[in-house]
Amino acid sequence: MLEPTGRARGINVSQVLPAGRIFGSEEIHATRCVIEAQHCRPGDLFVATQQSHRDGHDDVEFAIENGACAVVAERYLPISVPHVVVEDSHEALGRLCHELAGRPTASLNTLAVAGTQGKTVTALLIAAVLEAARQTSGVLSTIGYSDGVEQVEAACTTPTTPEVAQWLQRMQLSRCRNAIVEVSRKALAERRLAGAELDACVLTSMRPTQIDDFMTLSAERKLHLRLFQQLKSSGFVVANADDAHVQTLLGSLDCPVMTYSLRGDAEVTATILERHPSEQTFLLHAGNETMPIRTEMIGDHHVQNCLAAAAVGLVLGLDVPTIARGLESQRKMPGRLERLECGQEFSVFVDYARTPEMLTASLKAVRQVTRGRVWCVAGAQGGCNPQLRPQLGRVLDRLAHEVIITSDNPRHEQPLQIAHQILDGMSDPGAPRLMPNRKKAIEWALSQAQPGDSVVIAGKGDENFQIVGRKRQRHDDRDIARKWLYSGGQQPEFPRLAKF
Repeated sequence: MLEPTGRARGINVSQVLPAGRIFGSEEIHATRCVIEAQHCRPGDLFVATQQSHRDGHDDVEFAIENGACAVVAERYLPISVPHVVVEDSHEALGRLCHELAGRPTASLNTLAVAGTQGKTVTALLIAAVLEAARQTSGVLSTIGYSDGVEQVEAACTTPTTPEVAQWLQRMQLSRCRNAIVEVSRKALAERRLAGAELDACVLTSMRPTQIDDFMTLSAERKLHLRLFQQLKSSGFVVANADDAHVQTLLGSLDCPVMTYSLRGDAEVTATILERHPSEQTFLLHAGNETMPIRTEMIGDHHVQNCLAAAAVGLVLGLDVPTIARGLESQRKMPGRLERLECGQEFSVFVDYARTPEMLTASLKAVRQVTRGRVWCVAGAQGGCNPQLRPQLGRVLDRLAHEVIITSDNPRHEQPLQIAHQILDGMSDPGAPRLMPNRKKAIEWALSQAQPGDSVVIAGKGDENFQIVGRKRQRHDDRDIARKWLYSGGQQPEFPRLAKF
């Protein structure tokens, strides 16, 4: 957990939350905000928020026992310490945290990247474009958290509200000009960016199906609109015009919008010139200017991510050659159709794709550059929406020539049960091969691939662990594949391989 810095003099809570009603005191002074009761220390202000796993109001007494001197809540509480009742504790938390951090987004150029897919790559491409213009950026994304000087591994896509404020403060102190924040659906629901003033919002896509089916498309639409309300008066939105759901949202906006498209009309568009397993080239069209872009990442979805980053750069006043230089500088993204080059005569891609939409985009991209057969090693997350598993099966059935179903993060579920639910979506359940041991499944697929084929290892991407039961054990798809490829590609010894 990131240790809060805060401001030594603290803040007057009633001044930050003028609409709140204070009980038990005329004034509350705070130097640190906490949302987890177990992390409370003497003198802390505990903010009770509704999280996905529990309601913070149930933990108020525990927080007080641990030293909380005051509480912010959404209802009156018969407690022994002063408390403030507010309409929305998430919004109150954001205001308090950003005030304690010195309101860093007032001086930072803050860009939020939201959407169903493409957020991580788009966020890093934006950072690369700005870096090409000699503008230092801090980034909060699935890949990691960076303040422009130091980067640490990300515990989740978007950190908690207190951590967001603290990282933004670190970026400001590190003299970053820009802050780029990837915003997950869960972060949208929990208002983790509350209190931040945004200069831009990028919306990559909206899809009705997700790993965790905890909100409808209509609810997600409202959450995005609420995020856009945090834009500064000079703020703007960059939107994917190829996505029908995003298009329906644009009519509700009263701020400047820059659209991008690979297939239709928009301010920023592209024309694909050529594709190969190791690279693709496209023309970037922006107004009257056209610039060729060569990127070592492949697929239509990557071109769309490049267009989103280019649109941001254009609105911020960058010239097209600078934008092109930034886009081309990102040679690969960890675990995002990451191509492994180990001297083999076939292509190997490790990809994070774990939803039907993500897997569709990745397999289509690989098929476009493969003259032989496409092999896919895939599974499904345990503890997540089981209704998506047959959909994954349908995607594999349609777009992969050879399928090996294996384990992802089975957690408390039985791997064979998950595999059978994937098989339910396939037209011929006898065609796929089943091998629950992920390491052996990867090695077997590599041993079967022929020159000109492609092997896609899907689901985990850059993750270096596998969760079995409650145990988090070491596992990296890339390390396993590289070790086997560098070993000379000998046929591994396996027990009898199950085939349905």
